[in-house]
Amino acid sequence: MNCIERAQSAPKNEPKICQVPHVNIGIEDMEKREETLFNETFDVITEKLTNNVNPDLRRVSTWLKQVLVYNVPHGKKNRGMALVLAYQVLKKNKKLDSDKSYQARILGWCIEILQAFFLIHDDIMDQSLTRRGQPCWYKKEDVGLIAINDGILLNSCIYSLLRENFSKEPAYLQIMHLFHEITDLTIKGQCLDMLNSTPEMKKNPSAFTQDVYSAIVKYKTAFYSFSLPIRLAFYLVGIVQEEVHEKAEEILLKFGHFFQVQDDFLDCYGDPAVIGKIGRDIEEGKCCWLFVTALKLCNEEQKKILLENYAIEDVKNVAKVREIYDQLNMRKVYQDYEEQSYQEIKSLIEKFEYPQQVPLDVFHWLLKKIYRRSK
Repeated sequence: MNCIERAQSAPKNEPKICQVPHVNIGIEDMEKREETLFNETFDVITEKLTNNVNPDLRRVSTWLKQVLVYNVPHGKKNRGMALVLAYQVLKKNKKLDSDKSYQARILGWCIEILQAFFLIHDDIMDQSLTRRGQPCWYKKEDVGLIAINDGILLNSCIYSLLRENFSKEPAYLQIMHLFHEITDLTIKGQCLDMLNSTPEMKKNPSAFTQDVYSAIVKYKTAFYSFSLPIRLAFYLVGIVQEEVHEKAEEILLKFGHFFQVQDDFLDCYGDPAVIGKIGRDIEEGKCCWLFVTALKLCNEEQKKILLENYAIEDVKNVAKVREIYDQLNMRKVYQDYEEQSYQEIKSLIEKFEYPQQVPLDVFHWLLKKIYRRSK
């Protein structure tokens, strides 16, 4: 692939990354182009974040580079790429004078770093074994519980990147505020999840209702996975009207719920080699879609078996729970739910009130990305 240097209008301190000429292409081809540039940008920001001239902190910089490289770039990068692609579609629609594609990639990696921060701590709390096809960071022999501080270290990287790359942007305060707000909501969602996973709650049917599940999903997953990337793209192109953000967020939170239900299904029925981790929702007694739905569909005898065997670290107990899932034909129940949710979200997209400011392609592309996913 031939490379050309960035346009003269780019910031002077912006690194020279292999660039692809801009042509009128579809969103799928645009995604391939942007993914290449997005991945290249990670190497640049890693060097910037770890290029510490303070001799007292050189060991920290060396360690931080290991933390970043191991934990950040190996996921699906859906959140970061959602922001980048949304920006490209919105930029074309708004006909902007300046190109902020590089800043969009920086923001995308800020979300991926935030994701890594959450996952490092989540894996410790859940005592998970693998993540993204490799041992969890805290499970590495030379890491252990220093991983707790490593997560905090990653979170601090976000605000260093924002300060360096966005402090002169008109929407800098909105961008900062949104990161703080969504991080706060996600942390509280994680707290909800953990409070629901105490030994007392794991055997309490009231811990596994649809309302409890929806609240956990909304705060733990939906806000940072879908609302954050798309709304950041809005700010980057100058869409600051609160009513546009609010109406878009209503749809994006539906995406988040749909996405988490898929995750819950894949935790039980997905291939670990494909999804990159060994599912443990049954052993951990998670308030997940499969268990919540099974409790609504089962008879009293099946409910007794479910409650007696859920949240126990034993393959025999796990097998009994899965047997009830099979009796209830949960695969088919899920397939029906997925199709129904898909149609409902499509309907919401078509009713969006601000299509002139936010092209519906932004939402349709996201829906296509997650519909019937296998990982």
